[in-house]
Amino acid sequence: MSALICGSFAYDTIMVYTGHFKNEILPDRVHMLNVSFLVPEMRREFGGCAGNIAYSLKLLGGDGVPMGTVGTDFDDYAAWMDEHGISRDYIKGVDEAYTAQAYITTDLDDNQITAFHPGAMNYAHEQQVPVDAGITLGIVSPDGKDGMVQHAAQFAEAGIDFIFDPGQGLPMFNGEELKRFLGQAAYVAVNDYEAELMSDRTGLSVSDMAKQLKAMIVTKGGEGSVIHADGEQIKIPAGSPTALADPTGCGDAFRAGLIWGLQQGLDWPTIGRVASLMGTIKIERPGTQNHRFTMDQFKARYKEEFERELA
Repeated sequence: MSALICGSFAYDTIMVYTGHFKNEILPDRVHMLNVSFLVPEMRREFGGCAGNIAYSLKLLGGDGVPMGTVGTDFDDYAAWMDEHGISRDYIKGVDEAYTAQAYITTDLDDNQITAFHPGAMNYAHEQQVPVDAGITLGIVSPDGKDGMVQHAAQFAEAGIDFIFDPGQGLPMFNGEELKRFLGQAAYVAVNDYEAELMSDRTGLSVSDMAKQLKAMIVTKGGEGSVIHADGEQIKIPAGSPTALADPTGCGDAFRAGLIWGLQQGLDWPTIGRVASLMGTIKIERPGTQNHRFTMDQFKARYKEEFERELA
């Protein structure tokens, strides 16, 4: 089962302010805000949902290729992908744009101020799902709005099961658009806040949405996740991280686990635990593509966490 991972590629510039935003932003002056933060710590990471999912899926040995649009500054990212054996066959360069960029400033309370430039993401709709390339599973993750709409329709028209993963792109869609995605997708993966927002906009409960799908996966952070499938609610425990270094990208790692589990034909309790462990491993490292493991290490950790074998 080969997976096509539709979504964004981005550079994440992460800066740490060694103070507290609340001490610098005066509530009665937000209408004339003009503040500057000294950020002695900064790092630049490779990110974007398609890039992150593809990276984690590669660690698991899954068969997947990312598809996305990138800008004129993609050379460093391209070299990273080549170094880690991630296909660039469906990466399209856009001459007049930068690769998407997120500038994130975090204070000592873990509050964040983020500026996001979509750049080449706005051209995602210029890519088409390659229906004659042996793709048998897909995921539509956050990207340009038109691209997400068109790629979902293309998967559905080709009869290819796909995961709808709206993530931070969810607010772009109204109730009718979300209902259309529900009618096209085989699976939906959201966090608990996104599930509530989808329910509010569509007027459908989570169980109502799940009835239209093969499965609806709702993550709940440190409380684990719930998989709604076949009329059941399968509760998946969270892992036990050895450190809480950085939650950024945990959802993408989780989704890589879902894809790998589906590719292996595993049952939902096992798929959910694989995905949960992927999120656990990711949170232990800063950045979205800096975690490492061998499959032997992953299986040993799986047995340790869940007291069962992973074949």
